[in-house]
Amino acid sequence: MVKDMTKDALLSALSGESMAHMRYLIFSDIAEKEGYKNVARLFRAIAYAEQVHATNHYKALREYNEDAKGCGGVPIGPGNTSKNLELAIRGEEFEVREMYPVYIKTAEFQNEKEAVQSFTYAYKAEQIHAQLYREAKNSVDSGKDMELKGKVWICPVCGYTHVGEEPPEKCPVCGAKGETFKGF
Repeated sequence: MVKDMTKDALLSALSGESMAHMRYLIFSDIAEKEGYKNVARLFRAIAYAEQVHATNHYKALREYNEDAKGCGGVPIGPGNTSKNLELAIRGEEFEVREMYPVYIKTAEFQNEKEAVQSFTYAYKAEQIHAQLYREAKNSVDSGKDMELKGKVWICPVCGYTHVGEEPPEKCPVCGAKGETFKGF
């Protein structure tokens, strides 16, 4: 059974990633309506990566058979695409600067290996997401859609995100084969 502090961190991360998944799908629809097709595609792809993270966190909680309230803090209040990108950047940067480093240390301290792996996978992907969202915001704020050279590729195991014509041969984070990546 996962120890209580790690369980609380997993529940919080599960809630936050689940909400990010839905927010990014909503933001994708808004970007599409505003004519930012590549930004919309980026939001959809990263929404899938957030689903991968939520799934990993959920699996790490599989020993539990109880009701639990999850509360993951996320910036909310959709607006235009520029504002939505700002909210996304704030959320991703919080996860990178504060949330996942603490959760990883907690799980390490409690010797919860599956939680360490799940948190680490998410932490590494969120760094990429924050950078991609910053690039998208710079484009949108200058009145144009972002340029994406190829597809946005998401690793179905860890959520690693790659932009290019082809996925990497293997995931640099978890080692999954590139042929398993989902392209957007």
